[in-house]
Amino acid sequence: MLNNCYFLHVWALLLSSASLEPFDLLYDNGVEAFYKGDYDSVVRYMESALKSFSEVRQTRIRCRLKCSDQHRFDSFLTDKIFELILYRGHCLNQCIEGKIGAQSMHKISEDIIQEFNRRIPYNYLQLAYRKLGQLDKAASAAHTYFQANPEHVEMGEDLEQYKAQKGVKEEDFIDRESRPHQKAFFAGVKLYDKGNYEESVTLFEEALTEYYHADVECRALCEGPQHFEEQKHVLYKYNLYELISDHYTQVLHCQHECVRDLATRPGRLSPVENYLPLHYDYLQFAYFQAGRNEKALECALTYLLFHEGEEFMTENMEYYREVLGHDGQPRKEAEQYLRRHKQELDLLLIGSSNLGVRYIEGHYWSSSGGREDANRIPSGTDGWMDYVPISGKRNVTMSVLHELIGGPLLYENVRLVQNSDTLNGNQRVLFDDVISEDECSELKHLAHTVTAAGDGYKGKMSPHTPNEKFEGATVLKTLKYGYEGRVPLKSARLFYDVSEKARRIIESYFMLNSTLHFSYTHLVCRTAISGQQDHRNDLSHPIHADNCLLDPEANECWKEPPAYTYRDYSALLYLNGDFDGGEFIFTEMDAKTVTASVKPRCGRMVGFSSGGENPHGVRAVTRGQRCAVALWFTLDPLYRELERLQADEVIQALDSQHMWDQGLHINPKDEL
Repeated sequence: MLNNCYFLHVWALLLSSASLEPFDLLYDNGVEAFYKGDYDSVVRYMESALKSFSEVRQTRIRCRLKCSDQHRFDSFLTDKIFELILYRGHCLNQCIEGKIGAQSMHKISEDIIQEFNRRIPYNYLQLAYRKLGQLDKAASAAHTYFQANPEHVEMGEDLEQYKAQKGVKEEDFIDRESRPHQKAFFAGVKLYDKGNYEESVTLFEEALTEYYHADVECRALCEGPQHFEEQKHVLYKYNLYELISDHYTQVLHCQHECVRDLATRPGRLSPVENYLPLHYDYLQFAYFQAGRNEKALECALTYLLFHEGEEFMTENMEYYREVLGHDGQPRKEAEQYLRRHKQELDLLLIGSSNLGVRYIEGHYWSSSGGREDANRIPSGTDGWMDYVPISGKRNVTMSVLHELIGGPLLYENVRLVQNSDTLNGNQRVLFDDVISEDECSELKHLAHTVTAAGDGYKGKMSPHTPNEKFEGATVLKTLKYGYEGRVPLKSARLFYDVSEKARRIIESYFMLNSTLHFSYTHLVCRTAISGQQDHRNDLSHPIHADNCLLDPEANECWKEPPAYTYRDYSALLYLNGDFDGGEFIFTEMDAKTVTASVKPRCGRMVGFSSGGENPHGVRAVTRGQRCAVALWFTLDPLYRELERLQADEVIQALDSQHMWDQGLHINPKDEL
């Protein structure tokens, strides 16, 4: 009891001495106020949380840069290095705690930090401002949220409604979290596209200044605590230098990846290709159009630092030299930037080797080429040459897929309800009566027994929305439960058989020339959380594609990790329809335009190819529970589902023992 009282006393002292309230506490208070309908408090807490989040970030940047400058590593004498480390650590602690209070007060969980990075507070804010009748502020918050969540279909619809509201102006639709370097760059592109070259030059130069400033800040933020996931050797490496090497390698990797971070727009997974060099490309042509060939040559030479020998820019450079009658020099900041980048790579290769992992550098500027416009560019030969597009990287799945008349359905009772034409897309199909009412009921009952919260999502009970609970189970798990007598063994077998039936139907209908293998099979239920449905405007599952990273802004789907790039076809077999909401929707690649909607019901199955031609999601489940068998397939046998292969072996073993109709209860201690 004494210890608890002492702890509370210390906690109170920390709170009273802190000059900045932790943003996670403010955020939690705001969420609580939202569900109580206290919208004035929602605004107060959420705005304060956003301010606190920003202040903590800026304080860490300022203090790290200040202490780095005050205690520089100019000497390589060993005793001086450690002395400087101690002084710099002391400087940081004093600086940060002097601004925001005890640092222990601002140790925030990764989940909350991700909520802020995803701009979730702005969703609460726009709803609260709307309830308070402050539509201009609601529009601003909604716009800010939507920039980082372009797959949020309902928010896009809300924004259209705000535009039609009296008192809401175009200038109210601002991104409160816009990054200055990106804002200036894309504004420059707009002016450039209109032919306003002089004005675009100003913005491109501003964008470069802001980019290098943002790079400094990004690198400073990397100097915080690091995670050593899957690096168990850290637990027993007590050697001072090895520990320093491991931590510094993590910091260095983070700093090296600032290239990617600064080129990635909010809510996007892939960076804008060739982002930094592209500034110099736009500038060289804009300066040329403005008659400033000295500057044009300088920018062309700078671009060639990133893409040495690039044909179209080399010809531009030669043209500028010919017109001017002399050579020029690339920009110093770019030379220094690339020199440091190369040095970091060399160190990362050494540090990664010490960590026992292989380091592969990202393709930061691998996609060379010109601007994304139809302009021509000067050449040293006839004065002009054709435009070279920025990117040759395109999603292979976006080629036109011609669907022939579907193949046989294999099973007598299965009905074809809609094909690609009536579903307004490519490689889409909808079936009914794939399974019976009794089979739906049995599988749903099975789901209530075997599914676990967060299964398949690292235990996260609400992986897609805080307003629903997600539960799931695999085929192997259900067979294990059946073998142990915890569920009827024939129900577990039904799950196995139904998923195989679905696989055969998809394989036959799409007339595939090779075997379709299971990639993942999941019995899943989504349940609306009581008391959290009144103010919903989110989705049960955001718009996405199954084998590529959807980028609505670029109208692309990038087939690269962490997407499951080996998945080729997907299917969802529904077990019930007695709930509100939960419609499955297909959209265009903008993640906003709905092209087809499917209302779940027992025995209904939607199937489709897994690529960027079929973005899809699930509308909010606002009452009840929605259950289904979710299936993903691959044509590549190397990516067959391991648990499915194990389940196949179990089925064969049980078949040989004729156990299905015996109603036996197995000793749970026996291994499956």
